[in-house]
Amino acid sequence: MSKIIVIANQKGGVGKTTTAINLSASLALLSYETLLIDMDPQANSTSGFGIKKDEVSASIYNVLIDDKLLEDTILPTDIEWCEIVPSGLDLVGAEIELVNMLARETRLKTALAKFEKVYDYIIIDCPPSLGLLTVNALTAAHSVIIPIQCEYYALEGLGQLLKLIDILKKNLNSGLYVEGVLLTMYDARINLSGQVIEEIKKYFGDKVYKTIIP
Repeated sequence: MSKIIVIANQKGGVGKTTTAINLSASLALLSYETLLIDMDPQANSTSGFGIKKDEVSASIYNVLIDDKLLEDTILPTDIEWCEIVPSGLDLVGAEIELVNMLARETRLKTALAKFEKVYDYIIIDCPPSLGLLTVNALTAAHSVIIPIQCEYYALEGLGQLLKLIDILKKNLNSGLYVEGVLLTMYDARINLSGQVIEEIKKYFGDKVYKTIIP
């Protein structure tokens, strides 16, 4: 059965896409069948794997909005065992289009249902927001990894993400949990970085990964 992991933080520039790409590639290099789903309209995970716009005939947008089959959007990458469901600019309007749709929070979960035994891991790269795209990802997931930048405002707004996770656990996805917290953009030369790490560890305890990304 697939393990579905979401990479989420509504704060931009914390390393979500970098984490999603590298985690997907690393799992694939360990011979795990891996699918990366790019849920960010900026499509940086898509371009990060070298996929050009003219190579994308259908994206996650078409799955969410047009009920297109997920298998008809999957593209190979240059890494064996790793495939991707691309994103594109049309996803920008998806939040608004989803509002009036039936089962708007569970459309991704429904699309993924038949893939539970196809992949070992499904990684979902989320946009820097807590809208319906992120809600769809979290509703479909088993767990979430939260990248946090080692800077002064690192915890700003994080409470909103944790509150959303709690709401979804109570209403749509009782098994959802925080897999771990990944500290990113650490600079040992700055005292503040160490102070931020201590604050994050106080808040999340052993959920904080030992590996810190510079």
